[in-house]
Amino acid sequence: MGEQHLFCGRIIKATAGFYYVSVPERGIYQCRAKGAFRKAGHSPLVGDIVDIRLTATQDVEGNVERIHPRSSVLSRPSVANVDGVLVVFALKDPVPNLLHLDRILVSIEQEDLPAVICFNKSDITDDEPAKELAAIYAGAGYTVLVTSAKTHEGVDEVRQRLAGKLFTVAGPSGAGKSSLINCLQNDIVMETGEVSKKIGRGKQTTRHIELVAVDRNSYIVDTPGFGAVSVPDMKPLSLAACFPEMAGAEEKCRFRGCAHIDEPDCEVKRLTEEGRIAASRYESYRILYQELLDKGKRKY
Repeated sequence: MGEQHLFCGRIIKATAGFYYVSVPERGIYQCRAKGAFRKAGHSPLVGDIVDIRLTATQDVEGNVERIHPRSSVLSRPSVANVDGVLVVFALKDPVPNLLHLDRILVSIEQEDLPAVICFNKSDITDDEPAKELAAIYAGAGYTVLVTSAKTHEGVDEVRQRLAGKLFTVAGPSGAGKSSLINCLQNDIVMETGEVSKKIGRGKQTTRHIELVAVDRNSYIVDTPGFGAVSVPDMKPLSLAACFPEMAGAEEKCRFRGCAHIDEPDCEVKRLTEEGRIAASRYESYRILYQELLDKGKRKY
């Protein structure tokens, strides 16, 4: 079979040993992976850019022949080539838990990925709470968008941020993640139903990770992302580096290795007192720092 049957695409779903590969301008193909990948401990992941070679089964099946180099790999969820995380919290119903939000952001910082924060449900709250929260996190260095899945406020801005990229989604239950994802999608069909119909197989019901198309080159991961409920494993003194507005401040602290808790002449505390670091962010830092200390003590 000639080179015309070799195509490059992205794996958008993996289930029951099959990989569904979206090839631009051609469609979706159901593929198997060569055993050589498993033997090498390098199995394909959702999000991988791969080369596939079609088999003779009505040109809708193929085999994964090559996995392109990955820019990143996440373990929860297991996705390759993630470009960032869309963090969705409601402005109201439920009221945002800022400690929970900061835990998630610390997890994202550990993965060295950018975060876009969406404060959703702007249609059921006043402008003032949205402005206050946006100021806190924009001041910390994050991209902040105010959205409403109901009125579509901010949806185009989110779509622009995702353009040409693969983002995973994080946020608590009830924040409106699914509704926002539905708003982001346009009329592009990325389902494998037609492929399954052609090859005579029904849809799989196994739980799986799947990419949802925002457009032909932009995707979000339709699965729980960073659902952080506990502080990630790290040394307590590494925590400040996961708060962008605190990173670098320790160089101006009196003591090397300042914990920014009880030490005198602490630059982080000074910036907090001046309002340049939000009080809620510093309080989250103090709570997470103590949790890391307690976790370290329990190990010994």
